[in-house]
Amino acid sequence: MKFLLTSAGVKNPSIHNALVDLMGKPLAECNALCISTASYALPNGPFLAWSFITGQESETPMTELGWKSVGVLELTALPSIDKERWVSWVRETDVLLVNGGDTLYLAYWMRQSGLADLLPSLPGVYVGLSAGSLVISPNIAQRFVTWKSPTGGDETLGLVNFEMFPHLEYPTFPDFTMSHAEQWAADLRVPGYAMDDATAIKWVDGAVEVVSEGKWRLFTP
Repeated sequence: MKFLLTSAGVKNPSIHNALVDLMGKPLAECNALCISTASYALPNGPFLAWSFITGQESETPMTELGWKSVGVLELTALPSIDKERWVSWVRETDVLLVNGGDTLYLAYWMRQSGLADLLPSLPGVYVGLSAGSLVISPNIAQRFVTWKSPTGGDETLGLVNFEMFPHLEYPTFPDFTMSHAEQWAADLRVPGYAMDDATAIKWVDGAVEVVSEGKWRLFTP
């Protein structure tokens, strides 16, 4: 699977062009499945999920990009569905659009549903937004943890070998400044990218490319 890991969705022409390049065809010819499971661990989760699914998030564009079709894949429902049925859905879709919310909650349900095991072998593109991006990294910093996993630990899926500090210098997030990113980086065991909402990371077969019209910084352990 190819990854486009964003801080705030497909915010600008550079990220949009990177997405089209990954898809290999116009978005109007691509079928998408959106995942908003991470939203439900937040206090206003149902409203966040609705706005994401219906394309009402003007500051974090994902589902409203002109896809051929958009379906909803709810991870908490998958354990109660015949596996062959839902596996066919994800194998046949062109792109997974994964919303933000709580990263550990998302990681837990990706594992519980079985989707985590499938992701590396899927032929399509994965586009993450905030927590939807962080979940792909090896671990999540405690500063980003709100939901406590019943299995314990801070391990995420580890499908890439770097971590991310999203929403850098976002005006209403006082704990997401560059100085906070430097504190975060002090504990890194792998490379880490601090990235603002105009930045994304493109990952294909281990090759990393930063796509940005904004501000970002690479930290090494």
